[in-house]
Amino acid sequence: MPKVLIIATSPKTRGGITSVIKSHQKGDQWNTFHCKWIATHIDRNFIWKFIYLINGWLTYIILLPFYDIVHIHTSEPPSALRKCLFFPFAKLLRKKTIIHFHSFSPDSTIRGKYHRIYQYLFSHADKVVVLSQLWKKYVNDTFQLHDKVEIIYNPCIIIETNLKHTPQNYILYAGTINDRKGYADLIIAFSKIAKKHIDWNIVFAGNGEIEKGKQIAAELGISSQVEWLGWVDGEFKTNAFQNASIFCLPSYAEGFPMAVLDAWAYNLPVITTPVGGIPDIANEGENLMLFIPGDIESLATKLDLLISNKQLRIKISKGGYQLVNSIFNIQTINNKIEDLYLKLITNKKDDSNS
Repeated sequence: MPKVLIIATSPKTRGGITSVIKSHQKGDQWNTFHCKWIATHIDRNFIWKFIYLINGWLTYIILLPFYDIVHIHTSEPPSALRKCLFFPFAKLLRKKTIIHFHSFSPDSTIRGKYHRIYQYLFSHADKVVVLSQLWKKYVNDTFQLHDKVEIIYNPCIIIETNLKHTPQNYILYAGTINDRKGYADLIIAFSKIAKKHIDWNIVFAGNGEIEKGKQIAAELGISSQVEWLGWVDGEFKTNAFQNASIFCLPSYAEGFPMAVLDAWAYNLPVITTPVGGIPDIANEGENLMLFIPGDIESLATKLDLLISNKQLRIKISKGGYQLVNSIFNIQTINNKIEDLYLKLITNKKDDSNS
């Protein structure tokens, strides 16, 4: 059976790409195609990053002749630039190549000053995988790749929730705490209704601008209703989601947010923004609630409505949970990955026979 090299950030790195590939590892296709994950980056200091890159590159050069497909995961410019050290050798040895694009902003990537880097990677790849209809449009409008671009959503693992568990009165935010994710908007919006819902809190799970967030909460007089967990994983992550009553991600830009998929898997009602792949599946009031990024008044209204209406929370959480059992189901997504590999191998055989 043909073999696949996976080129991406380290399994020890925090973030969405790592979560996606770990989900792919759970699929039959991972063993069927003898997938090998080569790490090119880690969230540590410059020396460790350099060591990971060089070690990954050397491992890649040694293994490449024995593999058939190179599946490259990339996102923002530093990631794309690193992949340029790997990509040409795959083409030189006539390996089939996939660029799996996880970016959150076209302006910082395919339409920015690194436009030519992405043009090189995308135009020479055999397939380009994107996360949504919107990103397919962005890529085709920029590079006119058409049939080369395929949509494969990020996968979601179904969580067996404890039905006897009683959620606590808090709104969960999970992800990096930075301006792009809109964490400050959530604090400001909640401050407008905090006195009305004095028994409710916001819980932030993630690393980033925590001290700045604490300062904003203090200035608004709601420090006692805002909790900061830092980065969570494993049992701590499970507890954070399991105990929440509402999930909110006020992002300004996304590919397809893994945190929203996690929230659906934990049967949580979601408030978020129509960015990235969210519009592909959004059904307002049925599987989530939406507001325009930066519209703090609208966010405050949505929060107030969900806090006040338990039946609406139950309805929306059921709608989201149906999505993780259908189009985002991990088995469904891994089947699509397998189909993509098979398609490329079939094309490779056709090329060699022509």
